[in-house]
Amino acid sequence: MNEQKTTPRLPPRWFIRLFWFTHRRVYRLTRGRLGLWRPKSKGWGAMSVTTVGRRTGLERTVMVGYFEDGPNLVTLAMNGWGEAEPAWWLNMQAHPDVRIEVPGGGGPRPATGRAARGEERERLWSRWREIDKDLDAFAARRPTETAVVVLEPRS
Repeated sequence: MNEQKTTPRLPPRWFIRLFWFTHRRVYRLTRGRLGLWRPKSKGWGAMSVTTVGRRTGLERTVMVGYFEDGPNLVTLAMNGWGEAEPAWWLNMQAHPDVRIEVPGGGGPRPATGRAARGEERERLWSRWREIDKDLDAFAARRPTETAVVVLEPRS
């Protein structure tokens, strides 16, 4: 039997942007009571990340999916699988010190963001594959490698 691989379907770009915009809005309007959740054993959680704009110097807050890796939190710089790098990732590369907030985390806390490299990246990418079976197919839509971002706690 000839097995044919299909590329997973993404919602239209406008829908993805509207979803994350609405998600951020709900989080703000409920003062953080709704919008963040902890990762499940085979799923990701949602956290907020506040970066400093690389050009404006203003704080920018985004919601991203994540999982825990020991004390670190791991996310993907994937911009809804669009071609461009997400602005928060470009900001984080210019200013790695950020603020993160997770549910039950006692409020915002400082962290430092960086791209995983080598074996660490492979291990963390494999972990994302366990969460999302279509990860490689989605990543293939992007012209550049998707960064695996590690957020390390700072005191």
